[in-house]
Amino acid sequence: MSGRLDGKVAVITGGASGMGQATVYRFLAEGAKVVIGDLNAETGAATMAAIAEQGAAERAAFLVTNVAEETDIEALVARATEQFGRLDCIYNNAGIGGAVGPITDTRVEEWDFTFNVLVRSVFLGIKHAARVMQRQGQGGSIISTSSIAGLNGGGGPHAYSAAKAAVANLTRAVSGEMAHHRIRVNAIAPGVITTPLFHSGRAEKFESIAKQAVPWPRLGTGDDIAAMAVFLASDESEYVSGQNMVVDGGLSAGGPNLWGNGPDSPMLRKSGVTHGSTGIANEIRDVEG
Repeated sequence: MSGRLDGKVAVITGGASGMGQATVYRFLAEGAKVVIGDLNAETGAATMAAIAEQGAAERAAFLVTNVAEETDIEALVARATEQFGRLDCIYNNAGIGGAVGPITDTRVEEWDFTFNVLVRSVFLGIKHAARVMQRQGQGGSIISTSSIAGLNGGGGPHAYSAAKAAVANLTRAVSGEMAHHRIRVNAIAPGVITTPLFHSGRAEKFESIAKQAVPWPRLGTGDDIAAMAVFLASDESEYVSGQNMVVDGGLSAGGPNLWGNGPDSPMLRKSGVTHGSTGIANEIRDVEG
């Protein structure tokens, strides 16, 4: 049986864990060839081993990638064209929690780090994928991960929320620029998705909080995001561009305020920066006063 992505070549960043990994597995199941970029070499090797067990090793490649570095993104895109002959889709998915805590305690280097990973990386992915797609002259699909945190306040830390709002707006701005090339530019805005990035190793605590806010009878999974990514990468979305596709079980319809804003909010008792599933330890400190 043919898949919805037969013959397509995709690059997926942050593809060695969470939503990105689920999307890698789904793209391969749908017939695509996939180049995975992730900073974590250990989870990258584990992901490639799982792909080999599924019998799809010849349709996948992995590169250790710092998505905030232009040379790394260039190399990732080049790997797709060199190994698989073309590029049809890039999914700029890599992410971290980034700077957390009160804005009065946020260090400028933590703010910059957050925006480098969450926004600069998307700019770089769009830039270099679009260059290839324009040369090919056959259109394509550019997808990025935004978040419901970027829709309004209360959905995440302030730096993360601002960065994700930037991703959504960059998506809208670039979609018009790319339309005459038949390159679709869309974003996926996840809600509460049960991944290592969301719960930072404390799944029971954070999932119990989130379940009180999400209307749907379960929390989201990486497979929910992968399903939307398949649609946006496939020819079925040929007339969809400039959209921020919300996948959140109805959470944003009621206005998310997962953590609260009062003095007892867990978001305001700690400060620092989180590195998600990159393999780099988080740097968290108690807020003074």
